[in-house]
Amino acid sequence: MTNETAHVDKEPAANPAIPANFIEVIINEDIKTGKYGNRVHTRFPPEPNGYLHIGHAKSICLNFGLALKYGGKCNLRFDDTNPTKEDVEYVDSIQEDVKWLGFDWDDRKYYASDYFEKIYEYTVELIKKGKAYVCDLSAEETRQYRGTLTEPGKESPYRSRTVEENLDLFEKMRAGEFAEGSRVLRAKIDMASPNLNMRDPVLYRIIRTTHHRTGDAWCIYPMYDYAHPISDSIEGVTHSICTLEFEDHRPLYDWTLEALGIYQCQQIEFARLNLTNTIMSKRYLRRLVEEGYVSSWDDPRMPTISGLRRRGFTPESLRDFCDRIGVAKSNSTVDVALLEHCIREDLNTKAPRVMAVLKPLKLIIDNYPAGQVEELVAENNPENPDMGSRTIPFSREIYIEQDDFMENPPKKYFRLAPGTEVRLKQAYIIKCEQVVKDEQTGEIVEVHCSYDPDTKSGSGTANRKVKGVLHWVSAAHAVKAVVRLYDYLLLNQEVEEGEAAKDFVDTLNPNSLEVLADCLVEPSIKTAQVGSRFQFMRHGYFSLDRDSTADMPAFNRIVSLKDSWAKLEKK
Repeated sequence: MTNETAHVDKEPAANPAIPANFIEVIINEDIKTGKYGNRVHTRFPPEPNGYLHIGHAKSICLNFGLALKYGGKCNLRFDDTNPTKEDVEYVDSIQEDVKWLGFDWDDRKYYASDYFEKIYEYTVELIKKGKAYVCDLSAEETRQYRGTLTEPGKESPYRSRTVEENLDLFEKMRAGEFAEGSRVLRAKIDMASPNLNMRDPVLYRIIRTTHHRTGDAWCIYPMYDYAHPISDSIEGVTHSICTLEFEDHRPLYDWTLEALGIYQCQQIEFARLNLTNTIMSKRYLRRLVEEGYVSSWDDPRMPTISGLRRRGFTPESLRDFCDRIGVAKSNSTVDVALLEHCIREDLNTKAPRVMAVLKPLKLIIDNYPAGQVEELVAENNPENPDMGSRTIPFSREIYIEQDDFMENPPKKYFRLAPGTEVRLKQAYIIKCEQVVKDEQTGEIVEVHCSYDPDTKSGSGTANRKVKGVLHWVSAAHAVKAVVRLYDYLLLNQEVEEGEAAKDFVDTLNPNSLEVLADCLVEPSIKTAQVGSRFQFMRHGYFSLDRDSTADMPAFNRIVSLKDSWAKLEKK
């Protein structure tokens, strides 16, 4: 692998001359001046210590999207420099997520561990230049010596070690002669720098943990801030795009490349994604999983890409969301309603409509012929006629929603009540004649109605109009199902990320999941595959979960039909 990278034979997605954000302005200027020989080479560098979340989706779309737009390249590189938290499970999940979003790294999958030997060699040269030293201060002493934002730090008493002594100690660190935490290698920069990241930062530390790729070959590991610029340089990256919290780290990025005298890429920072009612910290997400607040990393309530995928979100909707929020220089918080709007828009023309009753109430049409079954024709998606139609069985006994009947309704109640008429979707107009209650509890257990045979939908004779239209399922033909209704994990709109912030667990929504076990769905869903998405009429969009069995399908609600974002856009 060299610093020279060839042009990819892919058509750019848009005209590179028309910038859509400030990063493209920088790239266009670099192309104009020939700074990198007209190359555009980005990378997506996740740490394999957890599952990716929607904030990472923004970075994936940006880095891979820029490479596509400019006919360049984007590497997938795993920052596996901390074996205490990393696992092959996370490596696999990250690759699956990137591919599911619609991007490909071709043959450019790398690991920071690929470069451990090279980084070590570079570091030896850094020590020889007198720009790094082995420090014996404890972690607590190092913090004390570091100083504060208003006071300069103090130089370590080990800072004056000779080059020969530092080379010898660093070699012994690698050989495993010292205990974990007993020594580190630090850069020799400036303990009085106003930027705390430049006050002799740690470059290497001793970690005696088996690495998921290199095993026990190493017991010293480079810090991310040190390995990152070197890895970028080795791979010939032109634009190293990071989130805004790395802005104060950029001087160290530049110092590392300059001190080593190697190929220099440029780091550019953009605002990370903050989403209302959503946990956006991998550390907090890990805690949710490990302490059992959610079932797994792909629990449909999680903002992980795998969680969103399992819930039923589409890659198109996430790419659309990332495109809409754009790329900015300053942090802000995006309303989660926009994300929900994007999936509704995407599924509106894709998801077939079906009728599902989530809280069933039995309804008997007394004057409908016993034993008769009609096959009613219904279009699969009124927004997309090409999706065709299906047949729905109709019979004397059906189920409607409990909420669609009220014995003593208020004014302007247009659903079913004693003596009132409603239309059954795709079927007939019915009138409530009688209510049957449980003798002990007083609960309504059956509603008896009559129907008007001259009001069949689509027959051309249905001239009478009624205001209420109810969905239903045939009692003898409906499929029993489990339905999971999801709400936001957080009650608060925003959660602080700082260590001193209130424990975010206190803001968890105790009603983030409601499981309905006695639901009934029309029989057309019998052949549905896991991951299939539907619009349950009047309820929302749902996806068939992997927990489904042949006898009991399980559906996750992706999102309700109510679109608060669309209403805001119209104002």
